[in-house]
Amino acid sequence: MTDYAAAGVDVDAGERAVALMRESIRATQRPEVIGDIGGFAGLFDISKARSMSRPVLATSTDGVGTKIAVARAMDVHHTIGIDLVAMVIDDLVVCGAEPLFMTDYIATGAVDPARIARIVAGIAEGCMQAGCTLIGGETAEHPGLMAPDEYDIAGAGVGIVDADAMLGPARVQSGDAVIAMGSSGLHSNGYSLARMVLLGGNGPGLDGRVPEFSRSVGEELLEPTRIYARDCLELMRACDVHAFSHVTGGGIAANLARVLPESRAVDIDRSTWTPQGIFTSIARIGDVDRSDMEQAFNMGIGMIAVVAPGDAEAAFDLLQARGVSAWQCGVVRSRALDDVGDATAKGGTGGAVMLRGKFAG
Repeated sequence: MTDYAAAGVDVDAGERAVALMRESIRATQRPEVIGDIGGFAGLFDISKARSMSRPVLATSTDGVGTKIAVARAMDVHHTIGIDLVAMVIDDLVVCGAEPLFMTDYIATGAVDPARIARIVAGIAEGCMQAGCTLIGGETAEHPGLMAPDEYDIAGAGVGIVDADAMLGPARVQSGDAVIAMGSSGLHSNGYSLARMVLLGGNGPGLDGRVPEFSRSVGEELLEPTRIYARDCLELMRACDVHAFSHVTGGGIAANLARVLPESRAVDIDRSTWTPQGIFTSIARIGDVDRSDMEQAFNMGIGMIAVVAPGDAEAAFDLLQARGVSAWQCGVVRSRALDDVGDATAKGGTGGAVMLRGKFAG
């Protein structure tokens, strides 16, 4: 007799996974959520938009890339969801939007209810850190397409901002202070290169130790991505913020350039910070040159704020009080004819960003 289970799909396991993740999802709910888990669509009351002169919805979608390969190899699945929220929601806040809700999608070869629940618990934790609701999601079983223990995750988020409060290149002016916010490590970018160097034939491997940090390579690689959404929103309330840049794939130069007008440039002073040990270990073990490192990784800066010059000190004070390391790494200036950035603005249009000097330490 042939049935769905014989084809590799365990419907009962899917239901058990939903039951296990239910409390994690409920813990993220904002008061605007309508209904309970289990509907075909998540419902969210946006009547607060009536107080805005021109409410604009912002949306973003992303995954976590090959960092999942490390999570699978380590059999540690409760932090990868934090990475997912960071990659989605911190893109939203760049335009000044308040994140409202997020949905997730998990594809796997075979549903392991406990593992799926751990993944969703991480997503829920990330949503709570970001101040948004995990309003819905989908878990899909793909036997024959994926190995039983294989999975991938993706997510999408929605936020809202009044058009008059939107941030971006139009607000950036010469003299603005460029404020760096420290990253928690690699975040969720460049893992194809990091895995090749650290987990490849000449690398120390997941259980290996290197002089640059005190825990195993696997533990370092799974350090969750810092989520800046609440910090950015508080900074907007307290200071004259003109732009944010979320430093993801492409590195500092490509991501900062995209929030600058074409007529502006920034010289980033490397001597203002020391990248964490994970970066120096990858460069040393893999003999990766600095330009390749800076195109693949955040090099210790996860988010950048561009603020009015008179608000730089207030920005430092606020971020430090919230536990975010912050420092000024540059100043916006007019772009000269010969200013060619270290990387093309991600998306193709923007200003010029050059990294100058040597890293501290």
